[in-house]
Amino acid sequence: MAQTDEFGEELADFVRRVAELKAARAIPADDLPSVLDAAIFELDHVAGRLWPWYQRLSAGAGAAPAGSGERQEQQLLKTLFQRLPVPVALVDRETVVRRLNFAAISFTGARAGYATGRPLTGLLAHADRAAFRSQTAAVARGEGDRSMTVRLPQHPSVPVRATLVAVRPSGEPRTAVMVVLQPADTRVPAGEHTPPGGVPDLTETTRHAALMDLLDAMTSALLTAPAGAVLERAARVLHGRFADWVVADAGDGHLTRTAVLGPPGEDVDALVAQDPAGCPLVVEAARGGSSVLRVRPEDPEAFGRDASGAPVLIRANVTSLLCVPLTDGGTVRGVLTLFRSGARPAFSMAEAQAMDMMSRHMALALRAVG
Repeated sequence: MAQTDEFGEELADFVRRVAELKAARAIPADDLPSVLDAAIFELDHVAGRLWPWYQRLSAGAGAAPAGSGERQEQQLLKTLFQRLPVPVALVDRETVVRRLNFAAISFTGARAGYATGRPLTGLLAHADRAAFRSQTAAVARGEGDRSMTVRLPQHPSVPVRATLVAVRPSGEPRTAVMVVLQPADTRVPAGEHTPPGGVPDLTETTRHAALMDLLDAMTSALLTAPAGAVLERAARVLHGRFADWVVADAGDGHLTRTAVLGPPGEDVDALVAQDPAGCPLVVEAARGGSSVLRVRPEDPEAFGRDASGAPVLIRANVTSLLCVPLTDGGTVRGVLTLFRSGARPAFSMAEAQAMDMMSRHMALALRAVG
C-alpha cells in the first residue's frame, strides 16, 4: 500500500511539473535551453523509472523507524547548519523549504521565518522555476546530485550556481535535497538585504520621503485632472517612480480597461486588449474590496493570459504586485494594479498602506466626476 501511495505521489508530481513546463514556453528564447533540458529529464524519468515501477508495484517495503537517543547530536547538527558561512537550504522533492540557514536568508533576501514551508522556487526568477523544480525532483528520486545556474529577482543579471545534493535525514523515510547557493562569480552586488555593518544607512528615511513626495504628486494630479481622465492621470504619477507597470480598470459593475503603462520598449497592446474579467486578482479585489499584495507570486496565471496565451506575470517578469480596489463608501469604482519587475525591490507593507490611502482619494475623485 505504501508503494502504491508513493507511486501515486510521484505520478501527481510529474503531471504538475509537466504543466509548469508547458506554461514556461512563454519565457524569453535565451532561457529556453534550461526548460528543454528539464523536459528531457522528465521524459527520461517516465521511461526509466515510472513505467518499470508501475510494472513491479508489488515489490518494496517501508523503511524501519530510526532509533532515538541522538537528540544532542541532532541539535549540534542543526546549529552547525545554521552557522554555515555559505547559503544552504534543505527542501523536499517539491522544493518546499524545511530549513534555511542564516547565510541563505541574507543571500536570497527572504525574511526570517518567511521561506519555511513555502517553495524555494518562489525566491527564484520565473524563468528558472520549472527547471529547478524538475532537477530537485530528480535528485530526490536518487538520480544523482547535480548543479544548475539560476537567478534571483533582486539581481537578475548575476548568475547563481545552485548545487543540489540528496540527503536522508535521520529517522525519515523520504530523501530530502540540500541546496547550496553560490555566486557563479564574485561580483554579486550588495543590496538592501546585506547584513548591516557598523555604519547606519538612510534607506528607510529615504523611502519615507519618497512616499511623501508621491502622495503630494498624487494629490496635485487628482485635484487638477479633467473629467474622465482621473485614472489616466493617477496612473502616470505612479508609473516609473513607483511601479514598472500600471494597469487601470474602471467601472462600478463591469470593469473596463482604462489605461496601461509599461516599461520603455514594452508592448502594452496585449494588456490593453485583455478583459479584466479574465484577471483573477482583479476580480478578487473588485469583489472583496480589499487590496492584494504578492511578493514573488507563485501562480503565473494570477493575472490571466495575454492574446498569445502566455501568462502575463511571466511575460512581464513580475517580481511583486499590488492590486488595489478604488473603494468609495463600499462601492468599488475601479481597480488599479501595479507590477514591479527585475531587480527593483518588492512592494513593502508601508508602500501598500500608502497605496490604500491614495486609492480612497482616487475613488472620491471618480465619484466627483462621475
